[in-house]
Amino acid sequence: MKYVLLAVSSAAVLIVLLIILFTISSSWTSISANGILDFIFGDVWAPGREDYGALPLIAGTILVTFGAMVFAVPVGLASAIYISEIAPAKTRNVLKPLVELFSAIPSVVYGFIGMVVLIPVLKMFFPDQQVFSNSWLAASLVLGVMAMPTIISVSEDAIHSVPQSYREASQAMGATKWETIIKVVVPAAISGISAAIILGIGRAIGETMAVLMLTGNSPVIPEPLWNVFGLISTLTGTIALQLPESVAGSVTQSALFELGVILMVMVLAVNICARYVIKRTNRKLGNADPTKSLLFRITGRTSLLPAGSGLMDKASDHKGELMTLFLFALVFVGVWMFASLLTSDLYSLIAAVVVVAALAAVLKVFSGVNSTERQKVCFGGLTVVMGFVLLILVVIIGYILINGLPVIDWEFLTTSPTPGGRGGGIFPAIVGSLELIAGTALIAFPLGILTGIYLNEYARNTPYTRVIREAIDLLNGTPSIVFGMFGMIVFVRYAGMGYSMLAGWITLAFMILPVIIRTTEEAMKSVPPELREASRAMGATKWKTIYKVVIPAAMGGIVTGSILSIGRAAGETAPIMLTAAVISQPNLAGSIFEPVMALPLHLYHLAMDLPGTTDLQYGTATVLLFIVLVFFVAASLIRSHYNKKVRW
Repeated sequence: MKYVLLAVSSAAVLIVLLIILFTISSSWTSISANGILDFIFGDVWAPGREDYGALPLIAGTILVTFGAMVFAVPVGLASAIYISEIAPAKTRNVLKPLVELFSAIPSVVYGFIGMVVLIPVLKMFFPDQQVFSNSWLAASLVLGVMAMPTIISVSEDAIHSVPQSYREASQAMGATKWETIIKVVVPAAISGISAAIILGIGRAIGETMAVLMLTGNSPVIPEPLWNVFGLISTLTGTIALQLPESVAGSVTQSALFELGVILMVMVLAVNICARYVIKRTNRKLGNADPTKSLLFRITGRTSLLPAGSGLMDKASDHKGELMTLFLFALVFVGVWMFASLLTSDLYSLIAAVVVVAALAAVLKVFSGVNSTERQKVCFGGLTVVMGFVLLILVVIIGYILINGLPVIDWEFLTTSPTPGGRGGGIFPAIVGSLELIAGTALIAFPLGILTGIYLNEYARNTPYTRVIREAIDLLNGTPSIVFGMFGMIVFVRYAGMGYSMLAGWITLAFMILPVIIRTTEEAMKSVPPELREASRAMGATKWKTIYKVVIPAAMGGIVTGSILSIGRAAGETAPIMLTAAVISQPNLAGSIFEPVMALPLHLYHLAMDLPGTTDLQYGTATVLLFIVLVFFVAASLIRSHYNKKVRW
């Protein structure tokens, strides 16, 4: 069994190698024709005129991600502090699953909400600036909401993992709870918080459908650069929009794959930074040996600063003043740039000065208030932020249900769309989505669970095992659109499957594989070693101990992770639009080698291509949201059930 599991685990390495190989090889025609530097720094993207400059797309990706972080980071960090440090234990156990619910909502639903709710609101507040229906401001706000659960969850874990002795020591010195949080707990968890922000950036960079629906897909650099009301285009949106229509083997298709290579490099860099920061956190808390770091192996030192330089001490002595100056500069620049879009340069500067002066006055007054009153104000502010996050969730789900439930009836659920898609029901899309879910589970569950078993129960810290883990991490950070590109080339074209359920199954299975592996490994890691020792003492073999003792004990975590991963697959659009799903198909697929309709792609088609189908859009979004939420609720109930049975 050990060697069987090792062979299965090697699939992750093979998948990563195939993705890299086929993506780079498919982009080679463009690299040869355009060159790498000319392609990256070219400022015109017009495939029809054979102009392949990726700079506007790279800039658009960076701008929309930056805008998302401006919103998501303060809101996410405040929510994480509230959940970890302020909320009672019972409230914390409720809030964390609710926040995780954000990640269960499909990206196409986020894009749809952005179109029908957010853009009209922006037009109401900025009628002269929001000239177009779309903008990178709208895309950034939606991406910020999508990145929030990652930032909140990882930050909360980092804050919660700070030893309780830190808090007790601070409060024993007379500090209030708020002073302890802001001066002890958050600084101690800053590396983990930084990792959360970096992972949130990676989540935003790899997003496809929401930016495709909200940015306007115009490959230009905004003028001025901070014109948040302008149209942009991103790497993921351009690939998803143009790749299905590209000619096989053409320079345009190859250029789109070269965009995929750039996207993979960007996400890989973000993930490497996140992992470095997480390892730094572990070393800071004494959970890792600093002499095993990459810096020590290269330089023989644990710090880049010279010993005894005192630079860190000097910076630490003036950290408060430096942070305040940085905050003022950030607020000044931000207010000036935004105000310059609404009024003249002079008035923009005046507005920036007034805001900074007001902020300085508020901080001055606030510093004079006694610590108890400051704590009440700060705790109240964090509570308001947490309420705002929950309000966003209520608005998203409530708005769709209120408008979608009246549309749903038996005819809507059991009939096919009319020709053109402007009427009829969504029965083929429902069945197609369920077929994709079932086939994906059939492939991904055995591979993922067996790999997780091998890594936790058999794998030693060998070079090959480390390669397997690296491959799994790479798969976990790979954007969904890259999986779609890989599936399109390998399964649809090279393997001759065409657009088919089978191609979609394999592509989606590869995409959710790392989630199943990680959750399985973590669930089995939580099983006490004493249970294994007791089984072996009774004469059981290692494998018999695993499947008779360890797997049943870890079943709650395994099932929960598997269900959540399938829920994610149910809401994916980008991979299936390149491998398995078609816009309209009146009949069900007759075999696994035929394409299917799917709810995410059907919703995208209704929202983007068929104006006047508002009722159908709301009804389709409601059904899709219901299916995904069923998986999430089922996972939560199963996790709760097994947690009650745990006796260790």
